[in-house]
Amino acid sequence: MAAALITSASARWREWTIFALAVVSFFSLFFIPRFGQDPAYHDFADRRAFMGIPNFFDVASNAVYLIVGALGLWLCVRRSLSIAWIVLFAGVFLVSLGSGYYHWHPTNTTLVWDRLPMTVGFMGLFTALLCEHVGKRSEYLLLPLLILGAASVLYWHFTDDLRFYAWVQAFPLLTIPVVMALFPAEYSHRWMLLAALGLYISAKFTEVYDDSILRATGNVFSGHTIKHLLSGVGSLFLYVMLRNRRRVAPGSGHR
Repeated sequence: MAAALITSASARWREWTIFALAVVSFFSLFFIPRFGQDPAYHDFADRRAFMGIPNFFDVASNAVYLIVGALGLWLCVRRSLSIAWIVLFAGVFLVSLGSGYYHWHPTNTTLVWDRLPMTVGFMGLFTALLCEHVGKRSEYLLLPLLILGAASVLYWHFTDDLRFYAWVQAFPLLTIPVVMALFPAEYSHRWMLLAALGLYISAKFTEVYDDSILRATGNVFSGHTIKHLLSGVGSLFLYVMLRNRRRVAPGSGHR
């Protein structure tokens, strides 16, 4: 009996690795000094209005999320994909509305409506990743993870402590290469997950250099506008991956 339990646990070392990473990274937050939202975050470089829309390019660039989210939802329904993928693209679609609302009038209060749908997307992607690599039963984690994501935003809003929201955003994305390294591919085109991750990381860098990029482009696009476009294209990569992928034979070496 004991030997069987040990054998079973040994066979599931990959799952335990993901679980350990989640637990250790989450509890490490309690050893990090709390940090809040810098008021300067709302001071975006490009404040130009157009057709009565303030901060026009930061508002209008959210259309990319609207388009990709709608395409993804259509594909999920048409192909009968898992609820986790539906939640991911629903999050992308809702980001277009929440982020557009935030950039129309940037404050901590409106930022809540930007970040809430982002957590929906992150947790949808994380659950989809687990379902297709760890097991279908991972789908039961979707609701608790969505609640955790929303709670991290509300916790920040009421306490001005961003640690848990930062974890909710970073952990699902940074587990992508870990899962790809640990688990064999069930579908082709898995490399597009890494491409999407790379685009999102690039988007975070352009956000940091918002004003510098605006000046470098001759006041055409700011770093934050480009952030929206890059992360939107990253979401598009996920759509293209789902549209084009096919099942692969075990051990075929597909990425």
